[in-house]
Amino acid sequence: MRQRRIKNVDEKIMTHGSFLIEDPHEFKGRWTDAVPGEGPLYIEIGCGKGKFITGLAVRNPERRFIGFEGHQSVALHALEKAESLECGNVHFVLQYVNGLTEIFDKGEIDGIYLNFSDPWPKARHEKRRLTCGPRLREYSAVLKPGGFIEFKTDNDGLFEYSIDEIRKQEDMEILELSRDLHGDFPEESIVTTEYEEKFSAAGKKINYVRIKTL
Repeated sequence: MRQRRIKNVDEKIMTHGSFLIEDPHEFKGRWTDAVPGEGPLYIEIGCGKGKFITGLAVRNPERRFIGFEGHQSVALHALEKAESLECGNVHFVLQYVNGLTEIFDKGEIDGIYLNFSDPWPKARHEKRRLTCGPRLREYSAVLKPGGFIEFKTDNDGLFEYSIDEIRKQEDMEILELSRDLHGDFPEESIVTTEYEEKFSAAGKKINYVRIKTL
């Protein structure tokens, strides 16, 4: 979906500088310096306008969150939400993720959220999918043993592909799987994204899987 470019977006982003991590590589192995606290650390890759990650942060003030988003105009909305909700336990990296192992040490993350990722349907673009085998192995390298990945999508083809890729990983176990998240789980237990609310309202079933690393 094409996003409207916001005038003077860089200047507006910097007004929320306390929520920004400008160079994530410098914090590898010492993320408590970037996101203070003793609580577990979770990341969302492609946090969009931030509804999901700020919702998690409000519900779980003892936890720490990092949202990655490469689209500046979209990320500004996430920063504004964090500011308005006073979410001091969430920070943002305004970059696309091209290598988590360059940013995090082994076992430095407790959980990863992937919500409504680009399906990249063409076969030649498979390596760009956030749930392809190489990506899953990269996540496993930075997750703690027993850490988790949660993946949600409205794209049935991407979901079936992802389940096949997950089952190929020797160090991953599927804990929960649903092809109708909002039908199978209590609504009060679900933290939604903007896309999710739109799709659900239109009657589209949401696919969901939660994976544990062994």
